[in-house]
Amino acid sequence: MNTVTNNEPIPHLMNAIGASAKIAAGELAKTDAAMRDDALQAAAAAIIERSDDIVAANARDMEAARSRKLSPAMLDRLALDAGRIESIAAGLLVISQLPNPLGKVLAEWERPNGLKIQRVSVPLGVIGIIYESRPNVTADAAALCLKSGNAVILRGGSESFHSSNAIYQCLVDGLKSAGINADAVQMVPTTDRDAVGYLLSSMSEFLDVVVPRGGKSLIKRVQQEARVPVIGHLEGICHIYLHASADADMASEITLNAKMRRTGICGAAETLLVDAEAAERLLPVVCNALIEAGCEIRGDETVQRHVPAAIAATDEDWTTEYLDAIISVRVVDDIRDATKHISQFGSGHTECIVASSADAAQQFFTDVDSAILLHNASTQFADGGEFGMGAEIGIATGRIHARGPVGAEQLTSYKYVVRGSGQTRP
Repeated sequence: MNTVTNNEPIPHLMNAIGASAKIAAGELAKTDAAMRDDALQAAAAAIIERSDDIVAANARDMEAARSRKLSPAMLDRLALDAGRIESIAAGLLVISQLPNPLGKVLAEWERPNGLKIQRVSVPLGVIGIIYESRPNVTADAAALCLKSGNAVILRGGSESFHSSNAIYQCLVDGLKSAGINADAVQMVPTTDRDAVGYLLSSMSEFLDVVVPRGGKSLIKRVQQEARVPVIGHLEGICHIYLHASADADMASEITLNAKMRRTGICGAAETLLVDAEAAERLLPVVCNALIEAGCEIRGDETVQRHVPAAIAATDEDWTTEYLDAIISVRVVDDIRDATKHISQFGSGHTECIVASSADAAQQFFTDVDSAILLHNASTQFADGGEFGMGAEIGIATGRIHARGPVGAEQLTSYKYVVRGSGQTRP
C-alpha cells in the first residue's frame, strides 16, 4: 500500500499505515523464526542485486544535500557507495543468523500450590522509528523489528528520502518472497513534517513504542510530543578519561580512534579528561596526534600551557556534542574529579577509562552510571554490531526497558504463562 505521495491528507495517510501495521503485527507474531530469517536473507540479496539503483537514488539525495550546504559530517552519514551497500546487506544476513529472541523462557518457577509459571519473550507490537540522514538505518531498523516479530513504521529524514525508499523496496521484496505480509515494514511516503507530528500525537491506538534516531532537536521533539513510550537518547556526549596509570601510546591510539574514526556518530568522544599527575606526560602526545589528524583542541588553562595550539574552552564546550573534528579537553585532579565531571556534564551514553590500574578501572565502573562503560577501548565500539547484536536501532540512555545498544532482544517484552492442574484460589 506504500507509494510515494505528497497529496493525501496526513491523517488519512497515517491512519491507513497504522491500521495495516497493527494487522501485520498480529500476523507477524505468529510466524516462525525461519520465515522471518528467509525474509531478511531475500532482502539482503535484493539490496546487492539493486546496488546500482540504490547508488543512483543516493546520488539524488547527495546532490540535494550539497545544495543545502550540509556539513561534511552530515554528508558522510548520508553517502552510500558499493562498499557501504554491501555492508548493509551483510548486516541483514548477520541479523538473520542471530538466535530467535521470541518464545524464550526468561524465567520459570513452581508455586507451593503446584502452579507452574513461566516468563516468555514476546514482540512489543508496532514500533515507530523516526530517523534522520542515515539511509542504512532503514535496513537496520526494519531488520531488527522483523527479527523480533514487530511491525515497523519507518519515517526517514528528507535528506535520505530517495536512498531510504530504494532500500525499503528491497525489504518489501524480501517480505513478499517469504510469504509475510509486506505491511509488516512500512515507510511514511512523504517528507511533510506534519507526518511526524501526527505519528507522535495521534497514533497511540496503532503504535506501541517510538524510537528516535538522530540529532538532539529530533530526539527532544519526540520525547516531548510522543503519546506512547519512547526508547532513545538525547545526545552522545562521550568521555575519554586518561588515568595517571595510562600508557601514553595506548592513550593516544584510543583517543585518536574514539574522536576521529568517524566524528559524526553518537559514540564519538567529545571530551577528554586527563589526570593532573600525568598531564605533562600525556597531554602533548595525545593532543598532538589529534591535531595532526585535523582535530581542533579546546582546553582549559592547564591544557593550553601544555598544548600551545589549543584554544580556550568555554563552559558551553563541556555540554556540546560536536559531531565534528573538535574535542574539549580538561585536566582533572583525580578519578573522583573525573567521574564528577562526567556526572555533571555527560549524557549517560558512553565513557572510557584508559588505565593500567585494574583498581582504577573498577572504581570508574562503579562510580560512573552511563549506558556503556569501557576500559582501554575506543568509545566507537558503542555499537550494536560490535556487541554481537548484528545491528542496533540506537543507544538507549534511559533506565526503563532498554539500555545501551537496542538490538532484537531489546525490542521484546514478555508475558506470563501459567500452567495448572485444576487449582482454584481459596
